[in-house]
Amino acid sequence: MLNRSGQEALQCGQAGLNTPFEMFFQQALTPFEEFIRDESAGGILLMLCAMAALIIANTSLFETYDKILHTQIGIGFGEYAITESIHHWVNDGLMAFFFLIIGLEIKREILVGELADLRQAALPIAAAIGGMLVPAVIYAFINYGGDAQRGWAIPMATDIAFAVGILVLLGKRIPGALMSFLLALAIVDDLGAIIIIALFYTDNIHLGALGFAAVCFIALMILNLGSVRKPLPYYFIGILLWIGMLKSGVHATLAGVLTALTIPAISKCDMGMFSGRIHELMIRFDKVHKPGKNILENAEQHAVLQGLQNYVHRMETPLQRVEHTFHLWVSFLIVPLFALANAGIPIDFGSLGEVLFHPLSMGVTAGLVLGKFGGIFLFSWLVVRSGISRLPESVSMSQIAGVALLAGIGFTMSIFVAGLAFEGQIDYLVKAKIAIILASVIAGIVGFLWLYVAGRKVVV
Repeated sequence: MLNRSGQEALQCGQAGLNTPFEMFFQQALTPFEEFIRDESAGGILLMLCAMAALIIANTSLFETYDKILHTQIGIGFGEYAITESIHHWVNDGLMAFFFLIIGLEIKREILVGELADLRQAALPIAAAIGGMLVPAVIYAFINYGGDAQRGWAIPMATDIAFAVGILVLLGKRIPGALMSFLLALAIVDDLGAIIIIALFYTDNIHLGALGFAAVCFIALMILNLGSVRKPLPYYFIGILLWIGMLKSGVHATLAGVLTALTIPAISKCDMGMFSGRIHELMIRFDKVHKPGKNILENAEQHAVLQGLQNYVHRMETPLQRVEHTFHLWVSFLIVPLFALANAGIPIDFGSLGEVLFHPLSMGVTAGLVLGKFGGIFLFSWLVVRSGISRLPESVSMSQIAGVALLAGIGFTMSIFVAGLAFEGQIDYLVKAKIAIILASVIAGIVGFLWLYVAGRKVVV
């Protein structure tokens, strides 16, 4: 038999007519579990969108697809209007929200996650550094002195959604600590990519616009220091910061990261006070309950609900609230749209061999598949061997090697960097995208098989 709370929960579910889809998104999950669920499901959708774009680009639909992407859309009025193609709005506008989420994840990991303890963080930090340096060196060596050497940063990135999705498929064959290692590594990897974009893929700086962006960032910091917890002021100034960055010549998406770093990560409510107050409100909620009455008819009960909501908002940090608000949108809309807009590559199969053996393509493929594996595994081994850090519980070096292979899936960020490196150079950009997709497929399949063999069924 169900107890009273179980019966009420069942009745509540029936009354709401929850579909399986709704129940999937309403499960009570920890922030870590929610992140993994969203990333893995988003990774599957990302893969489907990339495949759809490839198919469209190699059929009679390509002309329509290309025309849509180059359609100009203006926002604003008069001399203050910003007019860009849909392709640019996706890459420079919507992807700012992707970088906002990255910034929030970086801040959370540094404050309370895998990167909070220096000894614990040493392993994923070293692994990420190795996974950035070695691929860049391999690419630079293969393309040294050539026209394509500007793309040296393309194989440095890891696509967290794809990699997490593959780890989730392995289920109980891998320990949970391996997932934490991958997430920490990917977040440091993303931080490195952000720094590289800011330093090496910014050509002409407009000091006036950059000064305006700096004023906006200072305003955001003042909001933080002033303990402003409402997200709306951060959103508004963040948009102004994005405009300043867009006009300055520094890539506009970095505004997302800068905004994220200023969003408060401290709760306004004491844990003991919160627990006591919630308990009092629940007692009052039960006391004013009127059986058979809709809550719309019960002003007292509705007031209690409002009080509960206010206290939950005071307890929840703004960082958590903003991340929760945008994470689903980024995973299920923005990143898949990016894949649709950027993975549509017309492939001339007659000259595919020539494309794959071009130094640019070889540099990207070797960097992602061999460089990521070698750099992450070698630097991880050195850090563990030297005693600076240790392997996570139940994780073996063989499994670290499997993650190192999966890190060669560079899809989203690699394509993003390729677009910056070869802007206006369509031939090079196509070669880079083909190589990124090929390398990501190889890394994903080999990494999955490696971890499947190296893993063991975990008994729970």
